[in-house]
Amino acid sequence: QVQLVESGGGLVQPGGSLGLSCTTSGLRLHYYAIGWFRQAPGKEREGVSCISINSEATGSTYYADSVKGRFTISRDNALNTVWLQMNSLKPEDTAVYYCAADYRVGRRDSCSSTSDPYDFWGQGTQVTVSS
Repeated sequence: QVQLVESGGGLVQPGGSLGLSCTTSGLRLHYYAIGWFRQAPGKEREGVSCISINSEATGSTYYADSVKGRFTISRDNALNTVWLQMNSLKPEDTAVYYCAADYRVGRRDSCSSTSDPYDFWGQGTQVTVSS
């Protein structure tokens, strides 16, 4: 059974940092691109960042303009884990954050910023940025 479990969310003051983890099981992570998405109350889900299968070789990652320069995505296939380091957090970053896995063996050098191709999703972790 495939599982993706997010952790690391919480309450942080503006300007602070949080590190989210996405731990996977039941799949071979090196076959999957991983995306991070978020959804704030009353808003549509948006793609925040994603990382390709070949990210170590090609550096293929994506960041939404709203988080570029503040968030960093990374992965360790041996640990079955993907991280999202979030710095200089703003109140508008408040949302439930989800990680998702996209089977992408034939397109190792890319990842999708939209939710359509993702096969498996975690349950989400709440991030609240407030003073």
